[in-house]
This record gives sequence, C-alpha cells and structure tokens, in this order.
Amino acid sequence: MFSYIYTSLLFVAYGLAIPFLIPLIFKKKYKRSIPARFFLFKNPPFSKSSIHFHSCSLGETKLIEPLAERFDEPNISVITQTGFNEAKKISPNVRYLPFEPLLWWWLKPQKALVVAEAELWYLLFFLSRKRGARTLLINARISDRSYRRYLKFRWLYKRVFENIDAVFAQSEKDRQRLEELGAKNVKVVGNLKLLNTPRVTKKYEKRGFLSVAASTHEPEEEIIATAWLASGRGGTLAVVPRHPERFEEVDELLSQIAKRENLSYHKLSQREDLLSDIVLVDKVGELNNIYAASDLVILGGSFTGKVGGHNPLEPAFFNKPIISGEYFFNQKESYDSVEGIEITQASKLAEAIKDLPKPTKIVKKADIKPILKELEDVV
Repeated sequence: MFSYIYTSLLFVAYGLAIPFLIPLIFKKKYKRSIPARFFLFKNPPFSKSSIHFHSCSLGETKLIEPLAERFDEPNISVITQTGFNEAKKISPNVRYLPFEPLLWWWLKPQKALVVAEAELWYLLFFLSRKRGARTLLINARISDRSYRRYLKFRWLYKRVFENIDAVFAQSEKDRQRLEELGAKNVKVVGNLKLLNTPRVTKKYEKRGFLSVAASTHEPEEEIIATAWLASGRGGTLAVVPRHPERFEEVDELLSQIAKRENLSYHKLSQREDLLSDIVLVDKVGELNNIYAASDLVILGGSFTGKVGGHNPLEPAFFNKPIISGEYFFNQKESYDSVEGIEITQASKLAEAIKDLPKPTKIVKKADIKPILKELEDVV
C-alpha cells in the first residue's frame, strides 16, 4: 500500500512540475537529461537482463568503474549528462534513470541492482527487488551536515532500506548512522574511490611551476586567482571550473584579471598547452591530465560553506601538494584517507601557496571482494 500512495503523491508532483521542466529542455545542461528522465524521450528500458549499476553524476560513475568493468557490458543508469558521458566509456548500455513513478513501466527484471553512494530512490530499490534483483548499496556514506536531514525522514529511509539486501559503507561512523536509519547487513569496506586509479591520456606542455585551481565554484576563481597573484608564486595558474556551464563566465573573469595584471591568458579549447600565465581548462575530462602535470593543487568547493569540498584522492594518487579550504564536510572520509593536505582559510591562501605544502600520500585502502561475493550467485 505504501508504494501506491508514494507513487500517487509523486505523480501529483510530476504534474505540477511539468510547466517548470519544459523551459529547462532548452538549456544545454539539461537538453538530453530532462526529456529522457521525465518524458522517456530516446530513453527505452534496458534490452537485456544484467547487472544494473546506478550512479548519479561523474564522480559516482567513475566510482563504479572498477566493479562494473568486471562484468560483460553491464547496464548503467545515471542522472546527469556528465555521468552519461563517463558511463559510455564503461558500457554501451547506458540510460538516464527516469523520474521515480515512471519506473513502474520502464524498469525490467535485472539480475542485481548496485547503487552508488546516496542515490536512495525508494521505487528503484522496491521495484528492482520485487522483480527479482539482488539489491546493493555501495560506498554508502552520510555526511555530518546531512545526518540531521536524514533523521527527519527516517520513516522514509526505513522503507528504502527494507528493500536493500546489503549495504557497503565507507567507515564505521557511516555504518552506525546507516543502521540507525534502518539499514541491515551493513559492512565497512572503505572508500571505493581509492580503487579508481586515475588514467593519464595526454601530456601537456607547460612552463615553470604549475598551480591548478581544481573543481572551482563561484566565487572561488577570483579568491584563488587573487591569492595566487599575491603569493608571488609565478609560473602558470590553470583554472578548472566544476561545472561546464560556467566556462563562459569564468572566461570573462580570468580574461579581465589577465588584462589588468598584464598577463598572458588562453583557453584550453583554443590552444592545448599550459604555456600562458593563466589558462582556463574549458574541456571536460582533462582534470587527471592536468593533475599529472601540476606542481600544486588548490582544491575548490572548500573555500565557502556552500559545497562541502571535492574528492582529494585523484591529485593525491599523483602525490601532489594539496591546499584546501576549511569547508570539506561532504568529503571527510576522503580527506581522512590522504595524509598531508594543507587546510587553510581563504584569507590565508596566499601564504599557503607561497610556503608550498609537502606532497600528499594516500594512507587508507578499500576492499572490493565482499561486494563481488554478494554478486557471485547472480552472475
């Protein structure tokens, strides 16, 4: 009965949301995902029964790769365009996950459902399990900031976890919190992002010292550029915005700074090198290549309280010095896995850049074997 009431309420919300969804179709960021997810446009069900992996965006899709690549052309569903593009590198069978009530018609029987991190969609787990799939939640975590919100909706998450056969948590703290929400059969296997060894596909020509402002959000580009200039570090500053839709506004900002300071500047899409004073990395999928060339990484998403940090593991795989802001509450487990990250306030960033922290080192491990064991009986 709960599933029918839940679906009915979602359909009401769906009807109310349609007038707001239609304008989004004309925005570049959503022109493929919105029609596919909410109107099933060019988004048919999977054509074969297999292991169904579900991830949200780019980071989560990279996370499932070491597991998904062990199976022959698995089915992968995603939420975002960046996730879709990354999933296509793993398997030809990629779809956008439809809005929940549409899953009643769209979701076909699968051998197993493996969901990454916090994608706790009730109907996805309920219908998958009802139709014969073994259901797993992997790399599960609950951040300090999200914990209270989860507790407010404990009644809903209890229903979700009733339909999850096994949960694989990042840490002991995550295990305790997940069990408090109703999760059963929870095992701690570490952060699976530790298994995701970055691949370098291109070597960029650079000059001198290369500082990388990685995964930045507004107003971090200006914060970091100002601190870099004040530090006197010199060399090149490469700026990599987190979201592609911001490339244009960041281009305008950086070109103004370069003009004001009499510095050379170019976009990577125009010239594929790192030879200017400031370079805007406006090409998706190049961050690991940029990390490989870098001498210092300034990790964005951490200098204001809006985002909560980004994954430090990728630059740490290259043993790069890393400077982070003090707001990394969504990435505490990943930060705990890396030794040597320099944490600083935005007001003291210039000093941190000038002093240059020591190289970082990954100090924790993750184990994929318990997850593979859970899937043994269904493949």
